[in-house]
Amino acid sequence: MITMQLSPYVSIYDFLLLSIVLFAIGLFGMLRRKNILMLFLSSEIMLNALNIALVAVGVMFNDMGGQMFALFVIALAASEVAVGLGLVLLWYRKHKSLDIDTLCTMKG
Repeated sequence: MITMQLSPYVSIYDFLLLSIVLFAIGLFGMLRRKNILMLFLSSEIMLNALNIALVAVGVMFNDMGGQMFALFVIALAASEVAVGLGLVLLWYRKHKSLDIDTLCTMKG
C-alpha cells in the first residue's frame, strides 16, 4: 500500500482552511454573479475545494477512499463543464446575452 504523508510544515488544518476559503469564494460567486459563465466557474471552485478536503482527509487517515472519491468528483466536474458549456453556447447564440435574469424569464 502506498503511504503518503503531509509536509511537516503544513498541517491538515491548513489544507482544510484552504478548502473552506475556496468553498466560501465559490459560494460567494454563486450568490453574487449574474453571468452564467461565472456561475460555472464558481461551481468549479467549489468542487476543487471539495477535492482538496477529500484528499487531505484521506491522507490524514491513510485511506485511499478520499483520493478515489476526489477522482470521481473530477470526472463529474468534467462532464458538468462539457454539458454546461454546450448549453451556454446555444443560449448565447439564441439570446446574445449570458445574463441569468434572461434565463429566468424564459417562456416555454
